[in-house]
Amino acid sequence: MHDQYGINAAQSAQEVAQVADIVFGAVKPGIMVKVLSEISSSLSKDSLVVSIAAGVTLDQLARALGHDRKIIRAMPNTPSLVNAGMTSVTPNALVTPEDTADVLNIFRCFGEAEVIAEPMIHPVVGVSGSSPAYVFMFIEAMADAAVLGGMSRAQAYKFAAQAVMGSAKMVLETGKHPGELKDMVCSPGGTTIEAVRVLEERGFRAAVIEAMTKCMEKSEALSKS
Repeated sequence: MHDQYGINAAQSAQEVAQVADIVFGAVKPGIMVKVLSEISSSLSKDSLVVSIAAGVTLDQLARALGHDRKIIRAMPNTPSLVNAGMTSVTPNALVTPEDTADVLNIFRCFGEAEVIAEPMIHPVVGVSGSSPAYVFMFIEAMADAAVLGGMSRAQAYKFAAQAVMGSAKMVLETGKHPGELKDMVCSPGGTTIEAVRVLEERGFRAAVIEAMTKCMEKSEALSKS
């Protein structure tokens, strides 16, 4: 592994904790506190611990590691698998700006990353962590409609996914409000405004907002359990 990837393998989590400057906790939330408690004595005083466990707060992490530890909560999403992720980074008060910059640079190797205050992690879960699932549903629904119209399934997925990716790129690169970009597509009396009318009548926006609100509430509840 070292020869091929430049990775130094270890035999235990404790061994990793002894030698790593930055330790990433990437286990299930239900066992994160237990795992960190087991390695806390092996960490050096300057070690930085980064947790990507949803719902495990900075305070819970500090109780496992010690309140004198530098700790960061991070929330990536699944598009990180294709180098298009979005990650929130939330440092505690002991983390230096240099430490934060190092962690941001790591996560920016496979997408974008921003510093977020801890109370904003629940909105991050709704708008970024969980949202790929909503977008996949939207792509699937559009593809189903295209198949109903006679298009092949493979082409339908490609057209739908590319339209979503291109639309997102326009929002990020033009700086225009999404509503303005929508209006640019809607010709008077045309096909697009007819589709928009149906989505508005069926409560498209309200459904998305309600779904995300429930997602955020669930995230908050998990952090208190």
